[in-house]
Amino acid sequence: MNNNATRQRFRGFGYCILFLSVCVAPLIRLPSVQAQSRAASYVCPMHSAVKATAPGKCPRCGMSLRLRNEDASSVTGNPDSSRVLDTTRIPDTIVYDQDGRRLHFYNDLVKGKVVAINFIFTTCTTICPPLTATFRKVQQELPAKAGQNVSLISISVDPVTDVPERLKAFASKFNAGPGWTFITGGKPEIDHLLKALGAAAGRKTDHTPMVLVGNEAAGYWTRTNGLAAPSTLVREISEAAAKIPTALTHATPARSATETAAGYFPNTVLLTEDNAPIRFFDDLLKGKTVMINFMFTTCTGVCPAMTANLAKVQEYLGERVGKDINMISISVDPAVDTPGALKKYAANYKVKRGWYFLTGAKADIDLVLRKVGGFVEQKTDHTSILIIGNIQTGEWAKMFAMARPAEIVDMVLKVAASK
Repeated sequence: MNNNATRQRFRGFGYCILFLSVCVAPLIRLPSVQAQSRAASYVCPMHSAVKATAPGKCPRCGMSLRLRNEDASSVTGNPDSSRVLDTTRIPDTIVYDQDGRRLHFYNDLVKGKVVAINFIFTTCTTICPPLTATFRKVQQELPAKAGQNVSLISISVDPVTDVPERLKAFASKFNAGPGWTFITGGKPEIDHLLKALGAAAGRKTDHTPMVLVGNEAAGYWTRTNGLAAPSTLVREISEAAAKIPTALTHATPARSATETAAGYFPNTVLLTEDNAPIRFFDDLLKGKTVMINFMFTTCTGVCPAMTANLAKVQEYLGERVGKDINMISISVDPAVDTPGALKKYAANYKVKRGWYFLTGAKADIDLVLRKVGGFVEQKTDHTSILIIGNIQTGEWAKMFAMARPAEIVDMVLKVAASK
């Protein structure tokens, strides 16, 4: 072979190598790049900062990591837990409960309430039974801490199968108590609701064990793992319940905190345990730090223990009660709780000056209860939350009235000292 022929052949071979490297190699590498891209997109459904290049568990909540491009990616959590759900976007979808009652989801189940929402279907044989069992344990632990102020909601992700009768039978297996609603409805309506709540999934078996916890009045929402310990869920729900309604926390710059409070709270005339007429805002709230709770004298549940606990708080606070601090207990049963009945009740706990037990016409009491977040249709459903506020500074806080007296005193003094 002569040298010219040899050079031509090597030149042609070089062109082939160049063609392969420029044109073919990228096509060969492309699947590998795509695979790497997919591998890098695993994320926790609740904690968007937790990412991985392979399937696994979230170190923060224990939930399985999901591909970002799955339908479940819509539930990726917001680092600001109070903004994981926009209350104004919760649809007022027509739904049906386990008793077949027709309800409006937002107005009947969420508005003005503290709620914990999970997602289940009755034919599930994996996570739904433990999710529901955990909710039952949570319901058993909550009354002692939060009265009846929390509603549990389980929404079926399989509404075609889960008609009300099936949900009722499923609920009975777990001894679901009052205040726990199982929800179904038309598939388009439920699908829309699930999407709005960030719980949509392509298949029912892919639904997340997320629990959505919210205080609608405060505009506070957070997510947690429904397979966590019941005590963890109780803590999340308790923190949500302690949030203050936004109407009390957002004073306009042009008005003082006192002016804002005067525009919000009614100045309705009520009656004390001494049968003395008293104006709710001018005589009890204005210029004071206040502690407000809800009770009724014939209660055999939380009220006696709550009142005894607050009596210790009054003792610790000493002479400040009746001066710059007022304690206010509002009856949720004004028809029975006359001033005389309240007087006898207060005497049983050696209540001192500065602690007012209030009753009055039902319409007047209901008006005040609605404004301070204590209105209930049934007296036995009243909350054991204690509301603490400084009218002059606009500082407000909530805590359980059954908390340790020293803890309550610390919070009262903190609020009273706010500037």
